[in-house]
Amino acid sequence: MNEIFSRVSIRKYEDRPVEEEKIERLLRAAMAAPSTANQQPWEFYVVTDRAKIEELSKVTPFTGAAAGAPVVFVPCYRTTRVKDVEWGLLDLSAATENLLLEAVAQGLGACWMGIAPNKDRIADCDAILGITEADEIHSFCIIPVGYPAEERPQTDRYEESRVHRL
Repeated sequence: MNEIFSRVSIRKYEDRPVEEEKIERLLRAAMAAPSTANQQPWEFYVVTDRAKIEELSKVTPFTGAAAGAPVVFVPCYRTTRVKDVEWGLLDLSAATENLLLEAVAQGLGACWMGIAPNKDRIADCDAILGITEADEIHSFCIIPVGYPAEERPQTDRYEESRVHRL
């Protein structure tokens, strides 16, 4: 799986839409992730509205690059009908990584921009998306996606000193 060793965070995108077939592949990859007790706590917002993307780009000091993306995914987690919300956050992490890897496979660039567990950022992102407490879901992260307008090599992060063999 070469995507693991070539994935980097892309924050600059070409002014070109992402095809609907690719958007669906990204969502299918995300939903193929493992989940605790198969609870599948995810919901996904796919944002292409320029005004909404601009608002999402201001949710944190670190989400500004989302403004240039043609599509932004906002994975969300359910707070009810799940065995444990904290485990659900782990499930969303797996779904997010799957989406990021599929983006590379589709020739796209993406970046994971954290929202959860910061309650203020979750509330701000939820408000932009029109999510209310009655919806029983909350924003997890922001993932801008598009055709890369930058190229960077991946840094090898392997460190033998962090491996402990027993």
